[in-house]
Amino acid sequence: MRPFLLKTAFTLAVLQSFAGAALAQGTLRIGMTASDIPLTTGQTDNGGEGQRFMGYTVYDALINWDLSSATKPSDLMPGLALSWALDPADAAKTKWVFKLRPGVKFHDGSDFTAESVVWNLDKLLKNDAPQFDPRQSAQGRSRIPAVASYRAADPLTLEIVTKSPDATLPYQLAWILMSSPANWEKQGKSWENVAKSPSGTGPWKLAGFVPRERAELVPNTGYWDKARVPKLDKMVLIPLPEANARVAALRSGQVDWIEAPSPDAVKSLTSAGFKIVTNAYPHNWTWHLSRAEGSPWNDVRIRKAANLAIDREGMKELLSGMMIPAEGFFPPGHQWFGKPSFKLEYKPEEAKKILKEAGYTPEKPLVTKILISPSGSGQMQPLPMNEFVQQNLADVGIKVDFEVVEWNQLINIWRAGAKDASARGGTAMNYTYFIQDPFTGFIRHLQCNLSPPAGTNWGYYCDPEMDKLFDQVRNTFDAKEQTTILQKIHEKYVDDALFLMVTHDVNPRAMTTKVKGFVQAQNWFQDFSPITLDK
Repeated sequence: MRPFLLKTAFTLAVLQSFAGAALAQGTLRIGMTASDIPLTTGQTDNGGEGQRFMGYTVYDALINWDLSSATKPSDLMPGLALSWALDPADAAKTKWVFKLRPGVKFHDGSDFTAESVVWNLDKLLKNDAPQFDPRQSAQGRSRIPAVASYRAADPLTLEIVTKSPDATLPYQLAWILMSSPANWEKQGKSWENVAKSPSGTGPWKLAGFVPRERAELVPNTGYWDKARVPKLDKMVLIPLPEANARVAALRSGQVDWIEAPSPDAVKSLTSAGFKIVTNAYPHNWTWHLSRAEGSPWNDVRIRKAANLAIDREGMKELLSGMMIPAEGFFPPGHQWFGKPSFKLEYKPEEAKKILKEAGYTPEKPLVTKILISPSGSGQMQPLPMNEFVQQNLADVGIKVDFEVVEWNQLINIWRAGAKDASARGGTAMNYTYFIQDPFTGFIRHLQCNLSPPAGTNWGYYCDPEMDKLFDQVRNTFDAKEQTTILQKIHEKYVDDALFLMVTHDVNPRAMTTKVKGFVQAQNWFQDFSPITLDK
């Protein structure tokens, strides 16, 4: 595997640029895993980390996540919409009515209305709309495949019609962030200009940024939820994709907080007085397998053998305990786990036996290429972890070569699909998934008609039996009944070994003891508003 190294001069320049700010009062400096500042215009790039730091900070969705608790799973809560429900007069169960929050202002002072929502949906879904933005559409269109049409019934009432009954629509809309139509006009109808001076409705305002170097956010003192007006004076985001560089920045006092510290540094950081904060959250670390013609993963024997070859407890030791070994696509104990019959155990001899039946041995291995990234949102420690998996697979008869690409590039390949030339012949990719709701956790990965460019079924998997289960989820509005169906889906995920399921993250972050008030929600996203910084 070819190494992926940061340019030393660039890293030093970034760190030195913060040395003078180290003593700033009320300024929280965060070292992100991303290699660049996430897209600032509304729909962010850089995966879940982009949404965490430049999405739910500067912007709101119609429906937000409740990020206030560390002890219970996050659920949806009103955002820019006070309420949402199916229209009781619609027998087809496809019309939803959203009652919007009155009195909300964008950062530029303009009013948020139902027409604002229509404008924002058009920027993602209507290629001929004046405000259509290909970059934001690439991030947001696939998040809302249910949406067929929408209209403003009055200034504070929005109607959305889905293509068919779809109980997962609220979860889909939680990804779609609202930017200011008036600001787009003010910025000369140029998204490039908007990127430099964006305007959302969120609790933070973007005060300025330098690509690949820093972004500065300040409180939106007029935020509609007074309890969530930020307590800090400023929050500074610093791209530091290399784990050791993040640790060095924390130790030297050039940042106050880092995402995903390297596991081998956790003990020494704790000994040095830094806090390590972790929590279970809905996120997994997998290889998404291609099911395109010619892919070796079309053979269920190879998929099962690979899953039996992984020493998950050994990887836990590698990560200093900072993981939950996978027993399925969802973590053990989850309400959707069900009772799969295939056990994800470490059985290398059984894996060898199954592979021999498929025609492969350690002496005559299956040779394939896997796409991985050197860092990125939720990717944990992808280089050492993938090297560990590589060795496990080699031991049983699967020889893996890696194609290492930058995280945002990997996201683009994921959106393009396994059949696209950008996949460079890779038969799987290491991609970590937010699995918090039925759509993002299950449906988007495997539904037949959501293969690229219609969605993010990267591997082109298609099984009418699975699609039937997905349809049942969409047509089941009773939570208990829906849970039963979701358990059947997860059982099929595991029993058919549809992914290489390795681990679940515990979302570690390291910070100084000066950081107070942070509640690490059981969510990929976090609320930075309650945080204070001791002097």
